Amino acid sequence: MSPPLPVPLDSNRYGARRRVSRSAWALAIALHIIFAALLILQKGPTFVKMSEQGLNAILLPAAQDGVDRSKSQTKQKQQRETRKQSQAETPPPPAATAPPPPEVPAPSNLKMPFIEMSSSDFAASNIARMQSQKRATGDQQGQGDSKPTYGPGGAPGGGSIYPADWYREPTDAELAGYIRPGQPSKGWGQIACKTVARFHVDECYILGESPMGSGFARSVLNASWQFLVQPPRINGQSQVGTWVSIRITYSPAGAKAGPG
Repeated sequence: MSPPLPVPLDSNRYGARRRVSRSAWALAIALHIIFAALLILQKGPTFVKMSEQGLNAILLPAAQDGVDRSKSQTKQKQQRETRKQSQAETPPPPAATAPPPPEVPAPSNLKMPFIEMSSSDFAASNIARMQSQKRATGDQQGQGDSKPTYGPGGAPGGGSIYPADWYREPTDAELAGYIRPGQPSKGWGQIACKTVARFHVDECYILGESPMGSGFARSVLNASWQFLVQPPRINGQSQVGTWVSIRITYSPAGAKAGPG
C-alpha cells in the first residue's frame, strides 16, 4: 500500500491565521495600555493636586514675604530719613547745670580750743605797752630797794625770796584755764620762782596753799609760764636771777594776783 500523499498547505489560510493572532496581541497590548492610562488618569489628579498644594505652600508665601520685606525696608528707610531730618532741625538741649551746694550755717556754739580773752584782757597782755608804762612810772616815782619776804636762807642756795612786783598781772582767763574740776571756790596758792631775762620766771616750786590739799598751789605752778614780774631791786639795780614769791587768791568773782 502506498503512503498517503501529503496534503498541500493552504498558504492563504495559514497567513490569515497569523494575522488574526497578531491582531489579538495588538488588541491585548492596546487594552493594557488603555487600562494603564485609565489608572494613571485616576491617580494623576491626586498627584497634581498635591503638587499644586506644595507650590501654593512654598512659592506663594515666599513671594508675599519678599513683598512685605521690601515694603518694610522702604518704610524703615523713610523713618531713618525722617529721623535724621528731625535731628538736624531740632537744636540740642542745653547742658544741665548742677545746682549750687546748700549753704551750711556755722554752729554758733562752737567751742574754741584756746582761752577766750576780752579786748581789755588782750590790751593788758601787751608787753611793750606795759613796759613803757612801768618805765614811765619808775622815772616819775623812783624805785627803792625790795624787802625780802623770806631770808636770807629762804631761797635755794641760801638767798632771799622777795615779794613779786608784777610787770604785768595775769588775767582771769590765763589763770582759770588751770583750775581743776572739784576745787574749792575760795582759797589761795603760793609759789617761789627765779627771775630770768625778759621779766619771765623759771624753776618755780610750791610754798603753800589754803585750804590744804585744795590744789590751788599746783594751779599757780602750772600757770607760772605766763607770769611777767619785775626783778627785785637791790641798791637801785634790778637783780635778774633772784627769787620772788607769787601768791594767787581765788574766789567766785575770779582770781587775783597779789604780792607774795
